[in-house]
Amino acid sequence: MKKNETILLGHGSGGKMTHDLIDQLFARYFDNPILRQQSDSAILDLGTGKLAFTTDSFVVDPVFFPGGNIGHLAVAGTVNDLAVSGAVPLYLSAGFILEEGFPMESLEIIVRSMAEEAKKAGISIVTGDTKVVNRGQCDKLFINTSGIGRLEPEYEHISSGINIRPGDKIIINGSIGDHGMAIMSARNELKITTKIESDCACLNHLISESIMGCRQIRFMRDATRGGLGTVVAEIVKGKSFGLKIDESKLQIRENVRGLCEMLGFDPLYVANEGKVVIVAGADEAGGLLKRMKQHPLGAEASIIGEITSDHQGIAWLETVIGGKRIIDMLSGNQLPRIC
Repeated sequence: MKKNETILLGHGSGGKMTHDLIDQLFARYFDNPILRQQSDSAILDLGTGKLAFTTDSFVVDPVFFPGGNIGHLAVAGTVNDLAVSGAVPLYLSAGFILEEGFPMESLEIIVRSMAEEAKKAGISIVTGDTKVVNRGQCDKLFINTSGIGRLEPEYEHISSGINIRPGDKIIINGSIGDHGMAIMSARNELKITTKIESDCACLNHLISESIMGCRQIRFMRDATRGGLGTVVAEIVKGKSFGLKIDESKLQIRENVRGLCEMLGFDPLYVANEGKVVIVAGADEAGGLLKRMKQHPLGAEASIIGEITSDHQGIAWLETVIGGKRIIDMLSGNQLPRIC
């Protein structure tokens, strides 16, 4: 870290600046074998079995947005971090930092939505904490959630991606960019013709039903901060394989695409809160895709690319006009306060 350097919004983007902050500061001081994995969930060996453990903080602005609210987002985000690690989510904690003056009615709506989302996901919120700060010392409401899930032996490799190999297929369960653009339109009160809604949802049932019986699930990650682009860049970073995405296979809703073009955002790096990226062996990818399509949250699933033996350590987009474009980690901050 440079002397006199300060924290910038870009350090929370989920892109290159976030990774640099983690590598150069947090990982340097907190270093241990479990943390070194830097996966969505820490994998803990209890001797009698393994657990996945994760934590996340939610500071989204505004706290209510089309398709959800900060509480709905907090439960879904934490459940998904467990599920993409191959675990069965079981228990959540919920910590609230409230600003003096926040309406009790709004808080009840948020808490009720958390309870409803937890019930749908089949998990329990079993512990928590509440703090209240003076006006102006917190922007309305911040929520921290932590989660624990049971991890079966056959899925222990998923969070590390150690089994990824050339020929594997890249699958995503639907369109990209919905959440980030829903937040942007709500934050700026944009009057757009067709309403953009967040894709915020718990994906654990979709994932468990889809991967059941699969022996070739190599890796899973939810494409949240930093979007799909950052996920695929992370997959190939420092690896002996490359990754290509077919632009013609990507699904981007027209209202999302239009708003991105109007505001100068790249949909590849816009946040999602209900999208899982799966790397699966070529032999099982077709069957996996078929099962995903049978679930409401996977009805628009598609194979969007594959792992390659060439261009090692590089992810790229094969464009609809026949060109190639390198996909790197998001640099700087495209959308602040999206989760």
